[in-house]
Formats: sequence, structure tokens, C-alpha cells
Amino acid sequence: MSEFNTTKELRDFISDNVISTGEAAEILGCSRQYINQLVKEKKLIPIKKINYITLFLKSDVEARLK
Repeated sequence: MSEFNTTKELRDFISDNVISTGEAAEILGCSRQYINQLVKEKKLIPIKKINYITLFLKSDVEARLK
């Protein structure tokens, strides 16, 4: 059975837990270029990459703060 019972639950989850490169940079207090470097070094793994848009799990980004 799916973890999400409704489309609204899924949208809420994505809205609360999936972030862009810009949001990741803001959380970490760094540049977008540094985020891209972390991805190249496989220190931060995106969940989806489409052309110039890269998405991350917020929890993965926040884990880098520790």
C-alpha cells in the first residue's frame, strides 16, 4: 500500500521535503556553485536532475549541517 493516501498528501510531502539548488544553498549558507561541486564529488546526491533543475531531499541537505 502507498505511503500517501491522497494526491494532496503527496503534494504536501513534496512541498515540505523536496528543495531546489537555490534552497539548498540558502540552508547551507553557500553558493549554488558549491552545491554543484558537492554533487560532482558525490557528497550530495540529487533525487532528480532535469536540464538546469536539480532537486534534493531537504533532510539530505540538512544532514550536511552536522
